[in-house]
Formats: sequence, structure tokens, C-alpha cells
Amino acid sequence: MWTRLKAWAYRRRWRLSIAALLLVGYYFLLPRQLFTAPTSFVIEDEKGDLMSAAIAKDGQWRFPADKSVPEKFAKCIVAYEDKRFYWHWGIDPGATFRALKQNVGGGKVVSGASTITMQVIRLYRNKPRTIWQKLVEMAMATRLEFRYSKKAILGLYAGNAPFGGNVVGLEAASWRYYGRKPDQLSWAETATLAVLPNSPALIHPGRNRQRLMEKRNALLQRLWRNGAIDSTTCALACVEPLPDKPHPLPELTPHLLSRFRQEYRLKGESGSTRLKTTITGDLQQNVIDIVNRHHLQLKANGINNAAALVLDVETGHALAYVGNVYHPEDPELEAYVDIIQAPRSPGSTLKPLLYAGMLNDGLMLPNTLLPDVPTHIAGYTPQNFDQHFDGGVPASRALARSLNIPAVKTLQQYRSDRFLNLMRQLGITTMRKPATHYGLSMILGGGETTLWELAGVYASMARTLLHQDHYSGKYDQDDYHPPMYRASDGKPGRFGLTRFGLLDAGAIWYTFNAMEEVMRPGEEMLWQAFASSKRIAWKTGTSFGFRDGWAIGVTPQFVVAVWTGNADGEGRPGLTGVSAAAPLMFDIFRLLPNTAPFPVPADHLKTIAVCRQSGYRAGEYCTERDSLPVPQAGLRSAVCPYHQLIHLDATGKYRVTADCEQPDRMQHKPWFVLPPAMEYFYRATHAYEPLPPYLPGCAVEDQARAMELIYPRPHARIYVPVEIDGSLGETVFKATHRNPNARIFWHLDQEFVGETKDFHQLSFRPKAGKHMLTIVDEEGEQIRLDFEILDKSKDQ
Repeated sequence: MWTRLKAWAYRRRWRLSIAALLLVGYYFLLPRQLFTAPTSFVIEDEKGDLMSAAIAKDGQWRFPADKSVPEKFAKCIVAYEDKRFYWHWGIDPGATFRALKQNVGGGKVVSGASTITMQVIRLYRNKPRTIWQKLVEMAMATRLEFRYSKKAILGLYAGNAPFGGNVVGLEAASWRYYGRKPDQLSWAETATLAVLPNSPALIHPGRNRQRLMEKRNALLQRLWRNGAIDSTTCALACVEPLPDKPHPLPELTPHLLSRFRQEYRLKGESGSTRLKTTITGDLQQNVIDIVNRHHLQLKANGINNAAALVLDVETGHALAYVGNVYHPEDPELEAYVDIIQAPRSPGSTLKPLLYAGMLNDGLMLPNTLLPDVPTHIAGYTPQNFDQHFDGGVPASRALARSLNIPAVKTLQQYRSDRFLNLMRQLGITTMRKPATHYGLSMILGGGETTLWELAGVYASMARTLLHQDHYSGKYDQDDYHPPMYRASDGKPGRFGLTRFGLLDAGAIWYTFNAMEEVMRPGEEMLWQAFASSKRIAWKTGTSFGFRDGWAIGVTPQFVVAVWTGNADGEGRPGLTGVSAAAPLMFDIFRLLPNTAPFPVPADHLKTIAVCRQSGYRAGEYCTERDSLPVPQAGLRSAVCPYHQLIHLDATGKYRVTADCEQPDRMQHKPWFVLPPAMEYFYRATHAYEPLPPYLPGCAVEDQARAMELIYPRPHARIYVPVEIDGSLGETVFKATHRNPNARIFWHLDQEFVGETKDFHQLSFRPKAGKHMLTIVDEEGEQIRLDFEILDKSKDQ
């Protein structure tokens, strides 16, 4: 008895072990992921509409499987393939018995009895259709039913079934054959796609049309009998035409698609190849149309490329992303280059950042008078675009007119390393070399940045200004962040508010105010053509050699950034930001809704007295003053250096000193006095009262300030062109003197070369090499400077 019990227990233990092994094997019958074939890269807009797609690595149009299946397709495929799909566990016993009876009776395969679940397994395994393989499919189908819901199984089938040619999956088929999303198809279109996986060759446009029509209409009749559709819908659907040749897929964001593919590979090719973006589909199409329309005009001047970017200020999301004019059939256009991501010289588009930095640090006030005179700094000679000089110009006006010389002098005061650090904090990462590499030319486009980063900087500044009311005057440092194009990317988390921001809100507000007044000398009529009812803070930029034309505009809701030029860097005459890029930018703004002006950050402004003529903080000798709210750092800005107290004789016609006039007979008057070089250019376009001359015989205290050389500047290196006859051309030397009747005597290398009176300008031909110029007036004041004439025949 005991022996029999032991034997029974032993046999039972082996049976349980075998059962456990079979159960474990059944559990691991399916891999973690069924389908691993490469999928197409798919870009969708914010609503989920297809923007662009790229064929998969294996040459198939196979979209990443969508978990949801449209209700129409679910009803069609269940009615056609597996009417008891929602009631069986992967195997339909009734259909299996019927198929077995039909196949045995007919002596051949008449029916397969495959359920939709079994077909998913067959698509996964891709094995020959034998009895053994059918048994394996049946076992794996039951396991699939335990792992996935019926809805998920339909999703696996719809995402991986063949639909003819190189089209795999319902979504790819819907776009290829009908040019629409699956959930936008009619009953006839959905029924057509439902019958294709069973016979994918029927989709060939030149063959099998009648057979495909019969299969589709038979399915529609079945749907009517099942009550899925009514008789009218069935009748109308049966007369709808079949699809013709495949549709080309949309190509609305080809450059964003390329960027997504590149970033996907850098991440190790993990995750879905479907990306839902922040792009607004309708806006994207309209911006593409505008870019293409302007490109027709630009190309006539040999300007082949253009790019445009629209950002939402509040979120930093990209609403439109046109990386380039996209005509891949024309190789000359280099349509594949994504200009939005390409580092290019930004021209003058960085000047507002320097203006804001100066205001933020209290180094100037909004309208501080800046020197605008011929300048030579350590071998660098900047020039204004219009080749004119104002002598002195208010800082806001210098920014509005994009004057180069005031910008360079301002950067010299601010320091290049300090400005480079500010730009990096604001979000510009492309300028990786030290400040000494860029020098003062940095402010005129001597470095490189991208349209993406530059637009992000201006959006961050606008966002900071808008959030002053939200945060009770405090700053969120996370308001400065790059643009985003992925819908899944939210605003960076806020780690706390601070009292001081990267840029003061008042400095940003004054910067945008100055940008709203943008115009160019000699182009006022062009500016009027751009004017609209919208208040837009905008700036243009033109790189050296007319290689890049930029325009960037900011409102409280949007940033629009535009670039025009040639991807290969070829410069073209007339390729400027104001003529080539600004019209395109303003046309894009016309697509966008109007917004209110930027709010005044009253809590960040302090009212002070400023000198009306100089824009500096008013000193004791400023007689004409204005009250102006300025950023708080403006409280420590410099006092006006241009207003002095001068001493006149009793008549008020001559300046005097204590050596030639008794103090009790003097008149003491405040006077607006500019340095001689500034005065020379300033009085040509402004009301300016020059200093009275000294009383004859009166000792002069500040005679050294009476005369100044305008050209050349110290240590200048001058290239003189050769005349037609082969001789060296003349160099024009220019000076100014406070006394309009003074005579100036000119000497070159200790030899007298001429004398001037009233208009102090002299032309002569110094030989190539280094020289010393000396000028002396009648009072014995002299100025000496060295310069060099370059010899073009030698390598310099």
C-alpha cells in the first residue's frame, strides 16, 4: 500500500512539474514586443494631422502603430475577417470545424479559419502556411488574447497588415491611397482598405479593379445586413470610385522631420518614430506659401534660400518651422539645408541685446547721447551702413537706425567678454570661442548664431516682461529657455522667484520701444510700406559681404524670425535685412492676430531728471531737463559730461579767464559743449551754439580741446586705390577747430604740405609705408599721430 502511494505521488509530482514547465513555456510563448520592423518617421502638427513622413529603412511605408483603431475600420474588418472576434479567445471553434470540413470535402484548402488574432501572429512570425504552423499560431493566439485587449489586438492588426505594394498598416494606406487620416475616410474607402490585407495585390491601379470593387461592395452589403450602416449609406458607398495611383505624402515640415531623425539617432534610436509637434498646420502652410512667393522675387537677384520661424512667446513653442525653400528637384537651391539650425553671421540683430545690457547695468540711459564720428580702434575701423556721421545720436535712435559706430563704441565700454557672457546666459550657445576671438566686431555680426537660438532669446525677453504682473514684479529665471517643437515638452519647472532678473524688465521694455521705431536712413518710404496697425518691435541684420539678411520681430504673443541668403554663403548686392527679409517677416505677421502693447513695468522704473540735450542724468549745469522713468540701475548712471560752466566778459561775446578779466565783471553761463569731432558732425544737422572765442590776449585754459583730427584716426592703416594711369590715389585728411576763422598748418613727416582755413580738409599722396602727421594752429596747439599707407602690391 505504502509503495503504491509513493509511486502515485512520484507520478503526480512529475505531472505537476511537466504542467508547470508547459505553463511557463506558455507564458513566455510571446516576446515582449511582437513587431520590431523599422517604421517611418512621422511628424504631426498640434492636432495630430500629418505634416511630413519618411519611408522606413526597409523601403516600406510603415507608420508607427496607433493604439486606437477608427470605429468604421473596426466594424469593417470584424465583419470581413472574424465576425465572432469579440467572443472567442483567439480561436473560433465553429469556423475551425467549418474550414476543416470544407477543406477535407474539397480536397484542397478552401478556408483557413484564421481569426484576426491568429492573423496578427502570422504577421509577426511570417512563416509558411502549414498545418504545424497553423497549430503554433493557434496556441500563440490564445496567449495573445491573455496579454492584450481586443482593442489592442485590432491595433496590432491595423498597424502591421499589408495593404499592397510597399504600404504596411492602415494609417500609411489611408494616406497613400486617399490622402487623409483613417478616421476621416468614408464607409466605401474604409471597406476598400478592410478587404486589402486578405488580397493586397488587388490595389494595383492597372489590374483587378473589378474584383476589388466586388469584394468591397460585398463587405458593404454585409455591413448593411448586420445593421452597421443603413440602406442609403450602403447604396451610395457602392457607387464610390476606387482609389487611383498612390498619393504623395505631405511635405510641410521636411526640415523639422530631418531634425527629428537626426536627434532620434543621437539618442540611440529608441522610442517611437512618431512625433507630435507644436506646429499649427494651417499657419505652417500659409508661411510656406509666403516664403515661396517672396522666393520668386529673391531668386531673380540670385538669392536662393529663405527660412522662417514663428514662436509662441508664452510657451516658446514653434508654431511654424520653414527651414528653407523646399524644391528638392532643383539642386542649385540646396533645399535640404535647414537654415534655422545653421550658424550664420547675425549682422546687427544682436544690437538690442547690448542696448538692454547697458540699461540693465546703469551704463547709460535710454536716450544717452552716443558719439557717432569716424572711429579707429586697435586696427578696427567700423563704418555706418549709410556712410554718414551724426556726431552724436541718442542711444535709442542709434538702435532704431542700427548705427554701427555708436554700437561699437558702446561695446567697447561694456566690454566684449562681458557681452559674450550675457549672450550665453540668454541662450546663444554657438559662439564658443573666447571674446578676444570676436573682438568689437561681435556686435556687427563678427560671430555666428542660429535663427532658432536668436528667436528663442527674443521670446525669452518678451516672456520675462509679460510675467512681471504674474510674479508680483519678481523674476523667474526659467523664463529664459530655448524654443521647443515637441508637444510633449512643457515649460521648465519654476524653482523659485528672484528679486533680480538676468535683464531688468525696464531695460527690456525700453529695448522693445526702441525697436518699434526701427527705420533706415534713406529708406523711410520703404519703412512706411511695412507699417501696419500692429505694434511690432523688430530688428534687421545684414552680414559682411551681403551674405545674410535677417529680420526678427516681437509682439507680446509672437516672435517671427526670417533669414534670406544663399546656403553656400555667396553674397549678393542688395541682400540686406531691410530689403530682403523684413518684407517677408511683415507678411507673416499679417497672418497673426493683433496683440496689446507690451505692459509698462512700472514697479521696475524710477523717475529721474535727465538732460534734454544729452539724455544723461541731469547735472547742476543742465538747464533744460525732462523727467523720465528709467530702469533702477539708471539711478547710478553718469551725470551729463557735456554741460559746462563757462565764463564770459561783460558783453557776453568772449570767453575770459581770471588772468584777463576781473571776476566781478564776468558772466557765468552753463553751455552745451561737445568734443570737437562730435561737434563738427553734430552741428551739420542739429541746432548747436558753438563756444564763443576767447577774448584776444586772454590766456587760454583748455586750448588743447580746440582742435581735433577727424581722419585718419591714430594708428590707422589706409589702403589707397590706384588711379587709371597707375599712380597712387590721393588720401583726404580732415580736421576740425572750434574757432571758425582759425588756420591749420599741415606737416607730413616733418615737412610742410599745406595750410587750411574755414574748411580744414587737405588731399595729398603719401608713399606706401608708415608716416607721422602733425597739424598746428596759429596759437601753437598741435596734434600728432602715426598712420600707415598699405602697398597693395605686397601681401599684407
